[in-house]
Amino acid sequence: MHPEFILPNWPAPKNIHAASTTRLGGYSQPPFDQFNLALHVNDYPETVFKNRALLKTALQLPNEPIWLEQQHSKLVVDAHQPDTRYADAAYTDQPNVVCVIMTADCMPILICNEAGSEIAAVHAGWRGLHQEIIRAALQKFKTPAHQLMAWLGPAITQQNFEVSESVRENFITLDSQNITAFKTAARPNHYLLDLYDIAKRQLMKLGVQKVYANPLCTFTEKDRLYSYRRSPQTGRMASLIWIQT
Repeated sequence: MHPEFILPNWPAPKNIHAASTTRLGGYSQPPFDQFNLALHVNDYPETVFKNRALLKTALQLPNEPIWLEQQHSKLVVDAHQPDTRYADAAYTDQPNVVCVIMTADCMPILICNEAGSEIAAVHAGWRGLHQEIIRAALQKFKTPAHQLMAWLGPAITQQNFEVSESVRENFITLDSQNITAFKTAARPNHYLLDLYDIAKRQLMKLGVQKVYANPLCTFTEKDRLYSYRRSPQTGRMASLIWIQT
């Protein structure tokens, strides 16, 4: 088995290693085929553990990733000493600690500092972005925001992400400039939401000027990426980052 990985297109320090998985190259059977890394989706646990072992080998991970129980919250844990696994972002300033989050439409955000001494992985769906999970993650960093960089991984793109009018109103209440992230949908009282637009604006306003993205659409790339919106019974991709010694 040879998993396929998407590598961030960012100028991170050489000791910062990061990757996002795809659905290709693992052991899971349909509808989770092939490289599902989540235990909560009703895939066979033994298959998920085989995929996780393959992940560790393929990326030469220094340790087992700190797998979270994601809740669409704004909770951030210290991955090197997690007091809970119920969180949606992980931060560390310790080498060889692997921060990881899982997605299947929500946006994975990986963050590091220019010195290569601090990192975070953030699970940012619309709920997390509205709760300002990016702000919560950045508050963990000792490094000033202008010395950080962020990479936005594959997520569902605007043309395929319909939301209700209340979601739009809530984001505009949070920041009036968020109005640019919405287009009118064909269905009455619904809108198409651009997660990338929201995330980039939040990062920039918090002082992170170096923002990079791989805007592959999880919904469109059905042979390569998982999408919950497209197929509610499906697997999850992982986005990982660690400080290599």
